[in-house]
Amino acid sequence: MEATFLKINPADSVVVCLQPKKQGDIIEVDDKQITVLQDTPAGHKILINDKKQGEDIIKYGYPIGHAVEDLRAGQWINENNLKTNLSGTLEYTYNPVNEDLNIKNEKRTFNGYLRKNGEVGVRNEIWIVPTVGCVNGIAERLAAQLREETKCEGIDSVYAWHHNFGCSQLSGDHENTRKVLRDICLHPNAGAVLVLSLGCENNQPEEFMKMLGDYDKERIRLLVTQQVEGDEVEEGMKVLRELYQIASKDRREEVSVSKLRVGLKCGGSDGFSGITANPLVGEFSDWLVAQGGTSILTEVPEMFGAETILMNRCKTPELFNQTVSMINNFKEYFLSHGEPVGENPSPGNKAGGISTLEDKALGCTQKCGRAPVSGVLEYGDRLQVNGLNLLSAPGNDLVAATALASAGCQLVLFTTGRGTPFGTFVPTMKIATNPTLAQRKPKWVDFSAGQLIEGRTMQELVPEFIDKILSVASGEKARNEENGYREISIFKNGVTL
Repeated sequence: MEATFLKINPADSVVVCLQPKKQGDIIEVDDKQITVLQDTPAGHKILINDKKQGEDIIKYGYPIGHAVEDLRAGQWINENNLKTNLSGTLEYTYNPVNEDLNIKNEKRTFNGYLRKNGEVGVRNEIWIVPTVGCVNGIAERLAAQLREETKCEGIDSVYAWHHNFGCSQLSGDHENTRKVLRDICLHPNAGAVLVLSLGCENNQPEEFMKMLGDYDKERIRLLVTQQVEGDEVEEGMKVLRELYQIASKDRREEVSVSKLRVGLKCGGSDGFSGITANPLVGEFSDWLVAQGGTSILTEVPEMFGAETILMNRCKTPELFNQTVSMINNFKEYFLSHGEPVGENPSPGNKAGGISTLEDKALGCTQKCGRAPVSGVLEYGDRLQVNGLNLLSAPGNDLVAATALASAGCQLVLFTTGRGTPFGTFVPTMKIATNPTLAQRKPKWVDFSAGQLIEGRTMQELVPEFIDKILSVASGEKARNEENGYREISIFKNGVTL
């Protein structure tokens, strides 16, 4: 008989409905029968033990908040009767946990573009990167003209990564913009890059080019439009035609999967996220790390309530201390703006069955599996070590996905229960948490983890999921690429002049 609800952890005081429950339905949990007291949607929680006001409610084996009133077994648990336990910053103690993944190195490969510096791209595209938003229009016009002129023969695509910044920003925001633009210029998915400048912006072009370090000057060129006599579009096209001649000669070759760097992201989460798509992505993340590859988890506010799990997986005390700083710094960022730490779940999250930030975080962090934490990155940093990394960035979908790609990820895995069409500047694969979404939005969804509640097992699904990701890494288009939905967003905190 098909299961209609799930108790995730033996210690839990709730079950998750896999199908809607009606008032009066009987569910049998731990050898006792419980009468459902209200109609409860799929993905939502039903209490299985009476709780007094103030007592913790447990899911995934951890508290997800406390009861705001006396509650009875059989009640629908949601944001109206469950409140977060989160408040301000905390002190933490390092209690390292080292778990053997026991995953075989399969020596898998994919077909990618080997770059001169040893990095590997999963795409071979020509990018136009404005140093300032003032030249966005020119950048878009150049990209459109090159696409029309070349039909993208021999390359995967041409894109201009427009943004609003590069001037009128101060200190931290200005440096964040410069770092992300630098990271885009150096990304291995680009076979060639035109850096397009106005000339008078705060992000001065000559100083920005110094940030690129020892870059490939044949494939990364600068054009300062204020210095062009006459038509800057035609001058830009001259440079782009030269770049096209270089990049169009690149060919895919077989490379080790250890060269793959994958970002882990979720958005529009629902009550199934923590029991289908996120655990599936976690299995892939562990597999990739075991192959010598790299995965990155971000969305720091969506770690609140599950942060100790990540802290205790840090390989060293230094990494533990960096993770503590990352968590507490983000909490202080919230508090400095007069915002509460725990008010993260969106209306869509709540409608989908996520009631508190702890509920969201304990599901969210499953995307990174069980591997040890090998690195901790600040916003705008580029990857330095293989293995599982944590990255400081907000939960906002486009900002976080851009940050993952900027750190060096060649593609992003994005789990979603409500659905979203967007993509950042690398392939952004959508993994549906439930079969309904996969059926309703086939042009958005790349893979359905909802099969796990239709009778498929994790053991069956993981190899198919791995094959799908390696196919995309080898050139198969993600849905967002097929739709042409690609953009960037840069984190902003301070004053705009």
